[in-house]
Amino acid sequence: MNFPDLPNNHAVVVLMITVFALYLFRRDDVPLETSSLIVIATLCLMFVLFPFSVNGVHFEPSSLFFGFGHEALITVCSLMIIGQGIVRTGALEPIGRYLAKLWKISPSLSLLLTLILGAVLSAFVNNTPIVVLLLPILISVSLRNNTDSSPMLLPMGLATLVGGMATTIGTSTNLLVVSISKNMGVVEFGLFDFVKPALIAGVVAIIYLWLIAPKLLPKRAVLMTDTSPRLFSAYLTINEESEVHGQTIAQAIALTDGQMKIEEVQRSPEYRSVMLLPDTELMVGDRLKVHDYPDRLKEYENLLGATLFSGKTTADDEEEIEEETQTLAEIVIIEGSGIVGKTLYQANFINKYDIAVIALHRAGKAMEIGRSSIGKVTLCIGDILLVQGEIKQLKLLKTKPGLLVIDGAEALPQTSKAPVALGTLLAVVLSSAVGIVPIEISALCGVLLLLLTKCLSWEDVSSALSTQVILIVVASLALGDALMKTGGAEYIAQAFVAASYDLPPGGVISALMLLLAILTNVVSNNAAAVIGTPIAISVARQLNLPPEPFILAVLFGANLSYATPMAYKTNLLVMNAGGYNFSDFMRVGIPLVLLMWVTLSFLLSWFYL
Repeated sequence: MNFPDLPNNHAVVVLMITVFALYLFRRDDVPLETSSLIVIATLCLMFVLFPFSVNGVHFEPSSLFFGFGHEALITVCSLMIIGQGIVRTGALEPIGRYLAKLWKISPSLSLLLTLILGAVLSAFVNNTPIVVLLLPILISVSLRNNTDSSPMLLPMGLATLVGGMATTIGTSTNLLVVSISKNMGVVEFGLFDFVKPALIAGVVAIIYLWLIAPKLLPKRAVLMTDTSPRLFSAYLTINEESEVHGQTIAQAIALTDGQMKIEEVQRSPEYRSVMLLPDTELMVGDRLKVHDYPDRLKEYENLLGATLFSGKTTADDEEEIEEETQTLAEIVIIEGSGIVGKTLYQANFINKYDIAVIALHRAGKAMEIGRSSIGKVTLCIGDILLVQGEIKQLKLLKTKPGLLVIDGAEALPQTSKAPVALGTLLAVVLSSAVGIVPIEISALCGVLLLLLTKCLSWEDVSSALSTQVILIVVASLALGDALMKTGGAEYIAQAFVAASYDLPPGGVISALMLLLAILTNVVSNNAAAVIGTPIAISVARQLNLPPEPFILAVLFGANLSYATPMAYKTNLLVMNAGGYNFSDFMRVGIPLVLLMWVTLSFLLSWFYL
């Protein structure tokens, strides 16, 4: 079969914008919100400057904004808010408490139960709060049992992604795919319409994550008293009371039994680097740059009589910290914190919580911030802050949404509103499942109920909403609409059919799913899904086959985001909490992607062809 001729000029330009969008979504140095806005603005300008008509009907550029009021976006946002209510009220805390007790009895059985629990909950609740619930439990279990946590954390995180495929509300990707299918008048999926293939494939995935995945991960040292194997770059400031004031670098190192490795000495007032020689004398105000584990940093601070320096201990002044009541802790930044995309200064974080931020860990390694203050660094999901403060302040932090203290020493807070939050979620799911009201309406009513019952405040609502998610959904919908209206999706579908001409229908479905699986591990899964859905529908039409298996191939393929840490936001949380490397995700994730791809390809052909 010959490849099709190039489509009209507008379709060619939209295809070029699509490629450019995928490039932007992949870049780490451009915020996803900015990339999404660039795509929306570019599409609108093109259709304004170069008008386009479909069957004699003028295509309105303003129609590309329909994503801001789209039912999929309303549903995604509402479910994110309800998930915040679940976390805020501690509705899942009893589950976590009983699970922690079970780990003491049978670790192997407990891991299986944890994987199943994470998968089942993620079918109805955004998997971020599920991961937030389970991370501290698993880490504290490893600490109490003096064992490595890495065989538990990554399988747990991937299990929540597997469970998210089972229902239309499991992930924002699912919602987008089924909404586009409904808008195009092709097929309308119910809440549990594709639960059967997802459940069978999920069982296969859980067995793999339980029995095989932990063995693929390299052995790591027992964590002992530290919660992770993370190294941080921090500064020890020499003050007048310091025991090493006036002593040499060699004498300071000797106080630590030779354990401390000084990378740089900065001297005030300009904080210039001085010669790092054994006989260099240390002066008041000198900063010693040290790269080590948190417990060792605290030990060096005590031995030298120095002060762990964060650039500024408060937003206004460089105050010294009283040692007696201070302790170190690690805090993971997650969605819902209200500080993602902001600096510590912009969020007034240090004054608000009365703690000092000592160092920052990002994407598996310590950030080399140098002389610039940590307070000026824009924070991302998955960042880990090494903080120092009073024990009571750190306990208070554990009650704040969006800030995960990963030592697991304290149980999640549970309030009297927890049953209301849990009941609201069940009502939203059940009313949609039995067809009483559409999910977008039931979810919106659920948000209203949480507000009226004071389970959530409007501040909690704003913290739950993600600008990144909102804009990527709108940009993806606009791009998908432009592809369909200009014929770009039809052209790609024809080219895909031509390339897979010798394959049976099941093979075409399998190839489409594999393409989306590769794409979702490189770019946004929402973008991949929305671009892929119109193409899948066009492929089904050209082959004169039912569209359901092709649409589901896109839905499932876009959810196979297991192979890279940047493929999904919870992957980054797990990566930082467990101290994983990029290669760890590939080692465990690639076999899981292939396993799910083969299983789901067979199931879609079996059930729908």
